[in-house]
Order: sequence, then structure tokens, then C-alpha cells
Amino acid sequence: MNQRDYLELCARNLLRRRTRTILAVVGVVVGTCAIIVMLSIGFGLSESFQKQIESYGNLHLITVYPNESGRPSPGGGPGDGKINDKTILEMEKMEGVDAVTPVISEYLVLGVGKSIAQVEIQGIRPEVLEKFNYEVLEGRLLSKSDKMSILFGNQIPNWFYNPKQTSFTGPPKPVDVITDKMILTGDLEYGQPPRSGGPGEEKPTYKEYKVKGIGLLANPSDESAYSAYMNIDELALIRAEVKKARKEVTPPAQKNNYSRAMIYAGDIEDVADISEALRDKGYQTHSANDWLEAMKKTAQMIQGILGGIGCISLFVAALGITNTMIMSIYERTREIGIMKVIGANLPDIRRMFLVEAGMIGGIGGAVGVLLSYLLSFAMNTFLGSVIGPSLGIGDGSGTATISIIPWWVALAALGFAILIGVVAGYYPARRAMNLSALESLRNE
Repeated sequence: MNQRDYLELCARNLLRRRTRTILAVVGVVVGTCAIIVMLSIGFGLSESFQKQIESYGNLHLITVYPNESGRPSPGGGPGDGKINDKTILEMEKMEGVDAVTPVISEYLVLGVGKSIAQVEIQGIRPEVLEKFNYEVLEGRLLSKSDKMSILFGNQIPNWFYNPKQTSFTGPPKPVDVITDKMILTGDLEYGQPPRSGGPGEEKPTYKEYKVKGIGLLANPSDESAYSAYMNIDELALIRAEVKKARKEVTPPAQKNNYSRAMIYAGDIEDVADISEALRDKGYQTHSANDWLEAMKKTAQMIQGILGGIGCISLFVAALGITNTMIMSIYERTREIGIMKVIGANLPDIRRMFLVEAGMIGGIGGAVGVLLSYLLSFAMNTFLGSVIGPSLGIGDGSGTATISIIPWWVALAALGFAILIGVVAGYYPARRAMNLSALESLRNE
């Protein structure tokens, strides 16, 4: 018999016992659907965690801090944990690193009219901003030619207030940091009512710098929203003047060092390896990707537990298929004997039962896959807006992705269902093949 004859014969045999076949198929449907849906919840959790963390920070960015503990590097490498021009060049040569910038920072006061705000100004290399995928809501990013220009984090305009206003008249209106004229100074008491100093107290004299805002960053939730950015060379000059006014002396060993560095990895998969390599050299690192990896491990553990529950359901379905095929042998004993007498090969008889079992698994698997997609759609539509806020996950819009079914999971589940059917039918098929032809013909 050719393959088409096998399929037609097996289909007729299954249709002759519709009720038993349907029950066996339903078992496979439930098992397949359980596995896919359970696994999809794990994928959905991972996706929701990633969207949540992406709203807090760029997953490609790694912040590198010097080793201030004085302990040797964990990896036993030659690095001393300092960040300077030499180590910045070494970081740029690391595999997977697309861009690096040293960072210096200083808390300064910005004045706009009668309003002031104390802001952390970070000095970075302007050319890396575009490589770091910073996006602006208004204006533009910094460029190397900008002088006394500031790029503002999204939340900074809401921080300005009038320190001389004694009565509350409602929250202050955001300042237009791009068009308004601004003063930058290291005097933390700038714009505030004068306070009386102690006898002989000499108040530092700070320079006031006229600065302009050239852009406002777009993301209101990540770390960049709470700082302002300048050309690192410009801020270094201002910081030196501020330290001079405060009569602060920088130790010689720290004069050419930076407070930290920022690294951009082109591929998220490289972030963990780069971070580990830097820690081995004696640096301390921080990345939003670290949170994501921890959350993914939690999601994988949940996924494993749920997937195990689904596998139990499919195992029960396999028992149902085995029972169906064994009962089919008892009912078709005479038919099997006749097939042997008229010349049917033993492998043909075995193959017939295996194909029937495989068809039960295949039909149940296909229906289970379709049902899984429907359940996934229903969960995301009706439960996403309820579960997301309660678990604190999602993309920031209040809606969480509960279930995601990758295409390869659906295909794997379908193939697994067919395999389960064939494996479950193997024992009944061998039993049918080994039946005695004479004993089969005597059976009524």
C-alpha cells in the first residue's frame, strides 16, 4: 500500500469509533494546549519585564565605576580600578563595545529669572550621544562645537522653583529650558534669601556662566531624565573654577581620573560578558540589563514549573491514546487475522496502528495549537490591563503582555504531540503485529 492508502484506511478506522477517537483527541488537545499556554506565560513575563526595565534605562548601557575599596581585582588582572584616558582607550578596544565616554559630574545651580534648580550636570563626550541612542523631545543633541550648552533630562524643567516665594500658589510651572535665558553657577545659595554668616566667615565668590539649553531628552522614566549634560571639556573648566572658589584641593593621584565611564554595547547579549570582564579588571559596573537577567531567571523558573504541569497533562493524554489503540486491537482481532492470511506484511500492520496513533496525536496537537493562540489572545486582551498594574510589570502604559507564543514553540508542540501519539501507539502496534493469525480468525 502506498502512503495515501495508509492514510485513507487509518482515517476510516478512526471514524468507525468516533466517540473513542474524539475522547483520545480531546486528551491530546488539552495536553498540548496546557504545555503551550504554560510556556507562553513565561515568555510573556520575560517580555513584560524587559519592557518595564527598558522604560527605566537603556539595556545596552553599562556604567563603570572605579574600584574605591583598594582590594585587588577579582580576576587577578593588572587593572587597578582607576578610570583615566588610558583605561578609556582599553575599554574602547573591548569586544562588543560600540562607544565609550568618560564622565565627570558636579552639582550646580541653574537660574532662570527668579526660579532656580539644583541639578547634577554630567560632562560627557558629545559625539557618543547619538551612538548611545539618546532621543530628544525638543531641540537637538549636543555637538562638539557647542559652547556653554546644556542638554536637559526630561524631568529637569519641573524642578525649578522660586525660593523667595513664601506662600503656596500651586505647583510651579515647568521652565522652557530651550528658549529661556539661564545662569549656571556653583553657588548653591544662588537666588535664595541671604543668610547671616558667622563672624569672620568669608563667603566664596563664584563665577556665573551664561548657558543655553539646546535640547530636552524624550524618555521621562529612565536615569537620563534626572540629569543635565554638557561637553566634558566645558564642565571640567567650570568644575575647576568651582573647586578654586571653595578652596578645595584635588589629590594629585586623582587629578587625571574620571568619576565613572559609560559604555554602549551594540548587542544586548554582550552586556553581561563586558560587565564581567570589567569586574575582573577591578571595576564596579551597573547596568539595567543586570535587573533584566535576574527577572528572566525568575520567569524561567516559573516557566519550568508551569511547563512541567503541562507535560503531565500530555502524559495523561498519551495513556488515553494507548488505551484507545489497545481496545482497537481487541475489537479488530479478526480483521488483523484476515489481513495476515491474505498476505499483509507484519511491518504493514504495525505501521497502520502507528499511523492511527500518530493521526490522533497530530489532530489533537493541531487543534491544541489553535486553541492556545485563542487563549493567549484572550489573556492579553482581558487580563493584561488587570494583572499588569497589580504585578508592577508592563510597558508603562498599564497593560502587561501575559502570554507570548513564539512560532517555534507552536511547531515544537505540534511535533511533540505527534511523537507522543506514535510512542503511545508503539506497544499496541507490536501487540497487533505479534497476534497469531489462526487465533485471530477464531476470535468472534
